[in-house]
Amino acid sequence: MKKDVLKLENQICFPIYLCSKEIIRKYTPWLKELDLTYTQYIVMMYFWEKEKSNVKEIGNTLLLDSSTLTPLLKKLESKGYITRDRSKVDERNLEVMITDKGKKLKAKALSIPEKMGKCIDLSEEEATALYKLMYKILMNVERNDG
Repeated sequence: MKKDVLKLENQICFPIYLCSKEIIRKYTPWLKELDLTYTQYIVMMYFWEKEKSNVKEIGNTLLLDSSTLTPLLKKLESKGYITRDRSKVDERNLEVMITDKGKKLKAKALSIPEKMGKCIDLSEEEATALYKLMYKILMNVERNDG
């Protein structure tokens, strides 16, 4: 007998979707204290690492298109966490840089990964394996796009 390919229990995408939705829901109250959405939070994590970048690099790293990224960056700029300026080398490029206020926000966010870790409750080995599998899926999907 052939497996019913349209049953939810046979879909790998369904638990991935549910996990993503529930994890973001769990982040929400902690991020609200920082006045950030989840997507703004991942952009800020990017800047806590890089400090300076351009819109194209940010979009490529976070897999966000410019129609999503531009309003996010404008909002973060209005909060004083980043600045956006045209490149002096190439006016077509928009350079984005974290501000001192944005750097200070990092200290307020430091407890969030530990809180999420307690919610998810995986061993270090399980978390590492899951991380690797998720990125394998992501790379395979990107490679087979189109």
